Amino acid sequence: MRDKVAGARRWVVKIGSALLTADGRGLDHGSMAVWVEQMVALREAGVELVLVSSGAVAAGMSRLGWSARPKAIRELQAAAAVGQMGLVQAWESSFSRHGLHAAQILVTHDDLSDRKRYLNARSTLRTLVDLGVIPVINENDTVVTDEIRFGDNDTLAALVANLVEADLLVILTDRDGMFDADPRNNPDAKLIFEARADDPALDGVAGGTGGALGRGGMQTKLRAARLAARSGAHTVIVGGRIERVLGRLKAGERLGTLLAPEQEMLAARKQWLAGHLQMRGTLVLDGGAVQALVRDHKSLLPVGVTEVDGNFRRGEMVVCVDQEGREVARGLANYSAVEAQKIIGHSSDLIEKLLGYVDEPELVHRDNLILV
Repeated sequence: MRDKVAGARRWVVKIGSALLTADGRGLDHGSMAVWVEQMVALREAGVELVLVSSGAVAAGMSRLGWSARPKAIRELQAAAAVGQMGLVQAWESSFSRHGLHAAQILVTHDDLSDRKRYLNARSTLRTLVDLGVIPVINENDTVVTDEIRFGDNDTLAALVANLVEADLLVILTDRDGMFDADPRNNPDAKLIFEARADDPALDGVAGGTGGALGRGGMQTKLRAARLAARSGAHTVIVGGRIERVLGRLKAGERLGTLLAPEQEMLAARKQWLAGHLQMRGTLVLDGGAVQALVRDHKSLLPVGVTEVDGNFRRGEMVVCVDQEGREVARGLANYSAVEAQKIIGHSSDLIEKLLGYVDEPELVHRDNLILV
């Protein structure tokens, strides 16, 4: 299974608070520089990267002189606000030494559960990656409440992996991986090198909570791997302090715990889309558009649509039918029904003129479309 890691072209790398802050002593700029060097090497090898960075609350606690993680939301938010300043500056400074730009993205659970904001976030991340910028993502701890928080950045990293259709999620932690027993209490504990993410036997060995700095433990990492597996991504849980850990993973070395999805990416993605949402509208396609979708596996452009039915919003599911009403595909619309009515039959170059703005050149992007 390690060939799946070596061959992965899009990685989401998540780094935990204990690693980033040297177990609470403040941001570890030296270690951050080492990880950046490894990520730059991955970039040069053709890997697309998204970084999910913990550490804002922990860095803020250090700056404020707090030794224990606060429980009150207002204090967590204050610590995050203070710490986020130093965290993003440290990442930007480290990447800029290699001629790369970093971009800060702060999200809440609502941003990825709302379909419109989901597509907006996805479009922004795709654009940043295409521009060669490293997105640095964190939960927006300064505004979250108990009801909308992700709960831990492992879960956030898994949702980001789903969002960008990553091949691989790498969770860097302060342990070497997942063991068959707690290595802190059992010297005979053995590292689990490979397993299926959905293997129920893993539930019995993933107990334990996070440390004083973080919110997650091995249980949240297992849950994250299972979330990532929904879109076909593999997950590696591995020690962030292992020398050249990212490069050695890329080389196929057997480090950490590799948790594999039950299905390959395309099948998992199709299953997710097919069962995700109710149909909210219908797009009638001309013969050329049907051919582009079915034979050429291309995106659906406005020029190939002849009719729009329904009252759907951006991000909602629509069904695509041919001129005889036969269902061809389903997908997430990049424009609402009202907007679609104005642009169908026209070239994508005219969208801005017709609407006054342009979100995407496609009415439905091929990555958000399944043939039926």
